[in-house]
Amino acid sequence: MPIRLLATGGTFDKEYNELTGELFFRQTHLPAVLQLGRCRLDLRVETLMMIDSLHMTEADRREILARCRRCRERRIVITHGTDTMVETAAVIAKARLAKTIVLTGAMVPYTFGSSDGLFNLGSAIALVQTLPPGVGIAMNGQVLAWDNVRK
Repeated sequence: MPIRLLATGGTFDKEYNELTGELFFRQTHLPAVLQLGRCRLDLRVETLMMIDSLHMTEADRREILARCRRCRERRIVITHGTDTMVETAAVIAKARLAKTIVLTGAMVPYTFGSSDGLFNLGSAIALVQTLPPGVGIAMNGQVLAWDNVRK
């Protein structure tokens, strides 16, 4: 069964400008991570937005929910910034979709070379295949109910 991967930005996809010291977004790193991990699952990667979750608005959250509703896949992984991941998970959970949705992110950008995002993404992909319908958050090898998370 195919899995939809929705990229929304967050630390996972940030890049570092060595000249200015700023973090910025260019494009999602999900295809590179999946290739590095030699993933052979039927995964469909889609970029919804590339923003820091601190800048995410309710309209952005509604856009994520709308995409979750519209996609055919019943299993969805969302990469998201950790600062407001719970707020987005709450919006999705309250819609009570008959889908399994797992949000994940990273504390260190993928481009830094030692990101926890690789482990978190792998965990989220495994969990979305085994959990019942609902919304969960996968971080640091744990799966947590969306309403039982503390950063």
